[in-house]
Amino acid sequence: MSTTSVSTRKVLIVMPALNEQASVGSVLAEVRRSLPDLDILVVDDGSQDQTARIAREAGAEVARLAVNLGVGGAMRTGFRYAAARGYDVVVQVDADGQHDPEEVAALLKVLEEGADIAIGSRFAGKGSYRAVGPRKYAMVVLSFVFSRLARNKLTDVTSGFKAMGPRAIKLFASYYPAEYLGDTVEGLVMAIRAKLTIAEVPVLMRERAGGTPSHSPVKSAVYLGRAGLALLLALVRRRPSVDSSDAA
Repeated sequence: MSTTSVSTRKVLIVMPALNEQASVGSVLAEVRRSLPDLDILVVDDGSQDQTARIAREAGAEVARLAVNLGVGGAMRTGFRYAAARGYDVVVQVDADGQHDPEEVAALLKVLEEGADIAIGSRFAGKGSYRAVGPRKYAMVVLSFVFSRLARNKLTDVTSGFKAMGPRAIKLFASYYPAEYLGDTVEGLVMAIRAKLTIAEVPVLMRERAGGTPSHSPVKSAVYLGRAGLALLLALVRRRPSVDSSDAA
């Protein structure tokens, strides 16, 4: 077991959670073991079960949303919480157990090397994760487009396992997309337009520890079309201008 050194920076783990009572307790315990010095905020995204209670009993700070806003809305809450309390880094970790907290050290290292956003990639050479069907085609297209936009090879732009530094926190606290796929696709378009540096880190992804997958096989059949639409809207939509260049 290893721990993570983050020098003097103030790091917040943000964990969006929707009806994750089956896994959130064990995931929080694992994060505490691996990252004992980091603060944790669980954003309960309108859960109808005991997610919030279990998270509080596990020692995490909990922000409860009255209605389900999706991952983007939950993360927007996390970014605003981080900005208001002076955090330098936000790390998104899912409550379902797919993200290994031991991999957080690699994400933080990339930020220390100068990146504004570090993405944990399932397809960068570590592990055996494979996408199939419409998801595979969507990810190939998105990776090609975003690699051109960012002028840097990106293989997993829909990954929810990310670490974001001060400039990204400032940008996303002002506005973070809440629409379907907006938290990944449109969020990255915003970051590229704000001239933030985006880098990838190969990580292992695990199976869910509990709960219900967000995308069933039926939903996967329309994933390609939705991903393409999300990208098109992100490219043509004009968001309020946010100057992140003077962030610490």
